[in-house]
Parts: sequence; C-alpha cells; structure tokens
Amino acid sequence: MKLAILSRSPHAYSTHRLKTAALERGHECRVLNTMRFAIDLAADEPDMQFRGKQLSDYDAVLPRIGASITYFGTAVVRQFEQMDVYTPNTANGISNSRDKLRATQILSRHDIGIPATSFVRDKADVLSAIELVGGAPVVIKLLEGTQGIGVILAPDKKVAEAIIETLQSTKQNVLIQQFIAESKGRDIRALVVGDRVVGAMRRTAQGDEFRSNVHRGGEVEAVELTPEYQHTAVRAAQIMGLRVAGVDMLEGNDGPLVMEVNSSPGLEGIERATNLDIAGAIIDYIANQVAFPELDVRQRLTVSTGYGVAEIHVHADAEIVGKTIAESGLRDNDITVLTLHRDTDVIPNPKMSRVLESNDRLLCFGKLESMRGMIPARRKRRPKVRALPEDAITDE
Repeated sequence: MKLAILSRSPHAYSTHRLKTAALERGHECRVLNTMRFAIDLAADEPDMQFRGKQLSDYDAVLPRIGASITYFGTAVVRQFEQMDVYTPNTANGISNSRDKLRATQILSRHDIGIPATSFVRDKADVLSAIELVGGAPVVIKLLEGTQGIGVILAPDKKVAEAIIETLQSTKQNVLIQQFIAESKGRDIRALVVGDRVVGAMRRTAQGDEFRSNVHRGGEVEAVELTPEYQHTAVRAAQIMGLRVAGVDMLEGNDGPLVMEVNSSPGLEGIERATNLDIAGAIIDYIANQVAFPELDVRQRLTVSTGYGVAEIHVHADAEIVGKTIAESGLRDNDITVLTLHRDTDVIPNPKMSRVLESNDRLLCFGKLESMRGMIPARRKRRPKVRALPEDAITDE
C-alpha cells in the first residue's frame, strides 16, 4: 500500500508513530504538507498537484487536519475522494465533527446520549437557554475550541450571562451545555478504528480544574470499557462519518454522554496509558480497506434520472408491518433495501426473509416516485411546556 499522511507536523508524536507503523509493515508512506496541494479542476478528471508538480498515485490518505486549516484541509480530502483514493475520514465527517454545534445536532437525532445543550444568539434568550439545560452551573463552549481551550464553567446565571455576552460581543459563537456534576472532572477517551474500540483511557482533572484534557495537566489511566460505552463510541464515530476517531464521553448517572468526536485524535496519551499499538491498528485497518473504498452513495446513485436514495420509516399502521421484505412489494416497485435500522442496531443488506417491524427505518435505493408514495406526511411536533422562572421571562 502507498499511503500519504496529510499533516503539517511531520515530527509530531502521532504523525511519526503512524508513519513508523506503516513502514514497519512494509508499506510505502510519505507525510505531505496539507497546505502545499493545488486542487486541479481544469483537467478531464479530478486531479491534484503537490509543491507545483503532478501528484503521484496513492492508495490511501490519512488526514491529520488541524482546526486552523479545516476549510482548505477538507477541500484537499474531498478531492482525494473524487479521485477514488481511500480515506478513513471523509471531508464531510471531518467538517461535521469539527463544528461542535453541527456535531451535537447530528448526534441528537440518533439516540446518542449527550449533555443537554442550547445555542442562542440574542442576549434576551440567554437566561431561558440556561434554564433549558437544567440551570447553573453550566459549561460554555466555543464552537471550534480544541484541547480544552474555550471551555468555561460558569457557577451561576449572572456569571454565565456575562461570559456569553462578552464572547458574543467578539463575534464568537458559543454553546451552553449542562454541567454533569457526577463526572467529577473525569471523562473517557475511546479510540475507534473501523467498527471497534482499539483502546480507551480515563482522564482525570487535577486540583480545581474541571477540564480533564491531557494538555490541561489531566492524569490518564487505561480503562476497560463496558459494551454500552464501546457501542456508543463506535456509533458516534460512524454517525459522524469517521472510521478513525477519538470519542470523548462523560460517565453520567444514566450511561455514557458523548461530548466530542475528534477526527484527528492524538495518540501519545492513549498509547502510553494503554501500552497498545494504536498507530499499528489504524494502519492495518486502512490497508484492509484500500481495495474497497467507501463511496458517497447519494452522490453516485442519484445521477440516474428518476432514481435516488431515501429513508422510509415503517410506521405502526403501515401495510408492510409483519411482512418480509420479499412480501412487502418493495422490489416490485423497483425499490432495493440497502440497510435496515432497528432501534440502535444496523442491519446492512438485509435478507429478503427479514420480517419488518414497526419503527424500522429502511435506507433504500430506487425509483423516487415509488418511494415518495411510501413516505408518510411529516409528523407535527408537539410543543414542550417548560416552567421558567420569572426572571427568565422577558417581554417581546
């Protein structure tokens, strides 16, 4: 395998370990500065140049895109995708995970535990937003902060209001998030590769610091995750569109709460805490996937006029409940079931003998007109009634 690691820091621990692991396994590997690419959109086929010269062929790329170059970095990764070069982390996945608001919005739809979160822009809405997440104390986060930077614990509403107002006055976007007191300054970092957790550590904040990041002086120890925590970490990474990710979780009273999904996780802390070859596991996974690169299904399949990809929700009163896929008539209507989602289980390429149940979600490819008739009317949301304190209510 010929692998390119996209990184501006060839001597950083993680980049060095990944390159070493690739070379030790007999692969050809180079570290390429992400900012030295030129995306070529003038040729007959998608192409790129590197340092002003034609880019040679690569089997795979491993992005290590820093937060400061997200836009250009993801454009480079996207171009590699158009060139059918395998990447474990797609441009879309990196963009999704890099924006804390977008990531939280995506996870909130997929039955993933997350701390209660709110996002507002008007000063008049701040107090009600604080109550929406359970009241003070609250955690205030900059949308694109990393390594614990831009994460502030506000002990009461007045302090929170002042901090948010100050940050917004400097054009910063901030999240207001529930403070999980029972986590006690601890969190878990799970390193996901493919469909499994290859290593995990618990990080514990020191002294009065509530942030447990290693860069903040947090202590680390290896930890064996329960199946619930492993399942949550893998699902969170895959929902983001990442096959290599660091998933940070709090230990809530009701189970794991995902704080962040990192598309370029550092390897130094977790390798030293667990004494595991995490870099080797990443390289082995990429090598096994090179022959079968993942494609953007919607982009590739929707080029056929009248055909596309859609999700069909099987409601309780649907005629196909209790029938097998073969009996459902889907194939007769030129509809193929690609994946069946049932609760938190994902069943790819389900057999025709699979019996459909209420609340199943079917990812299908087929004739759009046929699928449109199977999609029920959009369900109307019921307004949630919350009692707010008098000082959080303002006149319009």
